[in-house]
Amino acid sequence: MANFVKWIGAGLGFTLGGPIGSVLGFVLGSVLSGFSKQDIEQVRQYRSASANAQSGDFEISLLLLSAVVIKADGKVNQTELNFVRQHFIVMYGEERANNAFKLFKGFTENNDFSTRQVCIQIRQNLSHAARLQLLHFLFGIAKADGIVSELEIGAIKTLAGYLNINHNDFESIKAMFYESVNNAYVILEIDKNVSNEEVKLAYRKMVKKHHPDKLQHLGDEHVKGAEDKFKEVQKAYEQIKSERNM
Repeated sequence: MANFVKWIGAGLGFTLGGPIGSVLGFVLGSVLSGFSKQDIEQVRQYRSASANAQSGDFEISLLLLSAVVIKADGKVNQTELNFVRQHFIVMYGEERANNAFKLFKGFTENNDFSTRQVCIQIRQNLSHAARLQLLHFLFGIAKADGIVSELEIGAIKTLAGYLNINHNDFESIKAMFYESVNNAYVILEIDKNVSNEEVKLAYRKMVKKHHPDKLQHLGDEHVKGAEDKFKEVQKAYEQIKSERNM
């Protein structure tokens, strides 16, 4: 228990307060057996303003929003749970992933919190680039079991709105996961009828928006996910160039 307390406290900043802090308090106090008021106080004492805290804030935000998406269709799918767990093992390693999953299971069992208020707290404290990365991961969860329900898409769209992510960014990231005729153009957030010069301008804009360096402050574990998203932007541009003989 002591290691878990140190893990969660040392890596958190803004998420120990506000609506997210309330959710954490419920999960830590009511779901995790043996977690006492003294343990919660130790968590607060371990709070850090370091870069690691930013990584921890992103991590908790990711877990909370993942729980919302997984529950969107009224059931908790094991394949989706496995996707979240495996992703966290890849990013953080076995021990940290195990700690994170303890919280995640608690979040999936707790329905008594305002998703909107949680998202407002996230958008006030995480950069636009970090929020786009959250959205990218949520679509990965929805796709994990191979069946994406309208309820899941609807839930992610609602979260995107709460996170102040606009329609074009939402559709762009969504297109990275679902095949359609004009996907490459949607990813670059342009119409199919634009000029070659506009294609190039759009690509440069998307490179700037999704470059992995924008997540360096969250730690190397989060840069990999940003690289996957960045590759989709490059892939879309190469496809359009090939189609147009640019």
